[in-house]
Amino acid sequence: MSTTPSIDQLKRAITISEQIQKLESELASILGASAKVSAPAKVAAAAVKTVKTRKRGLSAEGRARIAAAQKARWAKVKGTAVAAPAAPKPGKRKGKRNLSPEARARIVAAVKRRWAKAKKAK
Repeated sequence: MSTTPSIDQLKRAITISEQIQKLESELASILGASAKVSAPAKVAAAAVKTVKTRKRGLSAEGRARIAAAQKARWAKVKGTAVAAPAAPKPGKRKGKRNLSPEARARIVAAVKRRWAKAKKAK
């Protein structure tokens, strides 16, 4: 679906092209030789060079857990049953960490001291 531009359109395109060339030469005279590449092109080129893409890996077990969780969510939405996700291998996963009562008491005391100090300052 290519349409041929009219004579008026071609004249307008030539005029715009000449204006662009005039502006580029004026910019080059202001900024010096470094302006031969347009400023937006320089910024884009610099951005492309500085962005480093790093491919991240995900273990097969991690992908399986994500897939099982997504299937369970969809099953919940659809109202159908789905097999439970496979349990992790014993010894592979660390258990939940717990605070000792002494550590919890120290944290609570520190918070109370902080609040008392803040209330006293007001």
